[in-house]
Amino acid sequence: MTKIIFLGTPEFSATVLRGLLKEGYDVIAAVTQPDKPVGRKQKLQKSPVKLVAESENIKLFQPAKLPKSPEVEELKALHADLIITAAYGQFLPTSFLESAKVAAINVHGSLLPKYRGGAPIQWSLLNGDKETGITIMYMVKGMDAGDIISQEKLPIEKDDDNGSLFEKMAIVGRELLLDTIPKILSGDINPIKQDPDKVVFSPNISKEQEHIDFTQPAETVFNQIRALSPDPGAWTMLDGQRTKLYKTEVVELNSHQAVGTVADLGKKRLVIVAGDGQGVSIKKIQPAGKKVMDIANYMNGLGKNLEKGQQVIDEK
Repeated sequence: MTKIIFLGTPEFSATVLRGLLKEGYDVIAAVTQPDKPVGRKQKLQKSPVKLVAESENIKLFQPAKLPKSPEVEELKALHADLIITAAYGQFLPTSFLESAKVAAINVHGSLLPKYRGGAPIQWSLLNGDKETGITIMYMVKGMDAGDIISQEKLPIEKDDDNGSLFEKMAIVGRELLLDTIPKILSGDINPIKQDPDKVVFSPNISKEQEHIDFTQPAETVFNQIRALSPDPGAWTMLDGQRTKLYKTEVVELNSHQAVGTVADLGKKRLVIVAGDGQGVSIKKIQPAGKKVMDIANYMNGLGKNLEKGQQVIDEK
């Protein structure tokens, strides 16, 4: 039976791990990031991969930094047939990758060489791409620089956000991996080297990128909001209050009003003028200290005093 060491952290990774287990592969160890404090009370939260590992009695490792750790030596000593990573979040030492008897491979959330790095799904949305996909690749020392083993394309729908696209791509990644592993084991593959001239990087989203800039075109604002929804959420100062926006639509206005002005509103409607004169219609919103709500609830409460023509977002 093929022995696998699996490394991953979020739900994307857990979906892939569950697929390996269902297919009958022997996952002899799982590696995930340390428990993370979340919320106001900073309660430690287990990663989705840890929850799967615990439920399946898989030996679990959670080093803060895998390179040069005692854990990496223990993992190398396992001499797995395959080392598989999927959104793990740390660099892996070459000596560990070389400990795999057959191969060390990665399930990456883009069509490489486009979007190497830690946030490929977010950047595909930020840039308004029409398609993305999954790449299964050999792991090497460079960031996502290994030869491509297999790829599968996936269209990006207009109503996709970070959350929905992650879910779709996790399933595509799981199925592509399960289809690719037997070919790797049998040697029935023709790896393709990445074209260095087509490399695009996708660094992790910064705190600064979470702030919505309404001076940008409406389509750019729309893409930023969905790229960061549901986590961590993009925010703006709306009517003087820090507010996160989770779902919006672009509305054709051709307005000459100032950026941040209320172009239209109603019991279930709030449209804000963006930098190109087009509108951003807010659908889901979270004022500071409140839960996420649809726009009808907001307009019935905190937004009931807003007026058409009022500049509620000041980008000066």
